[in-house]
Amino acid sequence: MAATSVPICLTTLLLLLLLLSLNTQAQTPSAPAPAPPGPVNLTGILDKNGQFTTFIRLLTSTQVANQVENQLNSSTEGMTVFAPTDNAFNNLKAGTINDLTIQQQVQLVLYHILPKFYTLNNLLLVSNPVRTQATGQDGGVFGLNFTGQGNQVNVSSGIVETQINNALRQDFPLAVYQVDKVLLPEELFGVKAPTAAPAPPTKTSSGGSTNSTVAASQPAPGNGSGGRNSNVALGFVLGLGLACMGVLS
Repeated sequence: MAATSVPICLTTLLLLLLLLSLNTQAQTPSAPAPAPPGPVNLTGILDKNGQFTTFIRLLTSTQVANQVENQLNSSTEGMTVFAPTDNAFNNLKAGTINDLTIQQQVQLVLYHILPKFYTLNNLLLVSNPVRTQATGQDGGVFGLNFTGQGNQVNVSSGIVETQINNALRQDFPLAVYQVDKVLLPEELFGVKAPTAAPAPPTKTSSGGSTNSTVAASQPAPGNGSGGRNSNVALGFVLGLGLACMGVLS
């Protein structure tokens, strides 16, 4: 009997340990689920990388930053932003930005944003021109063209062409790329068509004259030499008549 009681005791002990282990696991709190990612902050990404203060100011003053963040939270396409550096703005002709109206500044900022998420490799496969967020405003095209090969991608506005040098962020739903030139759209900075010159006044021929000119150049009746000759003849007739009357008398 003693020999059989040992295995029973061991079995009982193992069952107790198993129950205790299960009870402990049940009381241990499970690890919290990872929190959903927060909203994407475009200006925060640019500020973290530095050298984009002018572009941040334009994004804020035109309210485009709020528009981008709202669209990112509601769109399934994502967005792509080309961020010009401060040096890019400094290299512009003086007054280039300040001479624009508020609406034109909005268009310029929107021209640096594509309404879809693109990796660098995707940009080499697009069909040019690629529409931007400014496309359709005032009936303009506002498109960008992408060329290149391998790891080199160039972007052109038709006026400016530059290489995309650095990916500040390339995670869906937002891609942000650094560019070293401000992308100037032809719709705002292209050569304006010259206005038609007014038609020159019609010239009259040197030999011709109007009726009024002819009438003005002619002497008035009775004021010329013909009038004086008539007076002389009349006096001569009257004098001859008087002389004849004196002879007859």
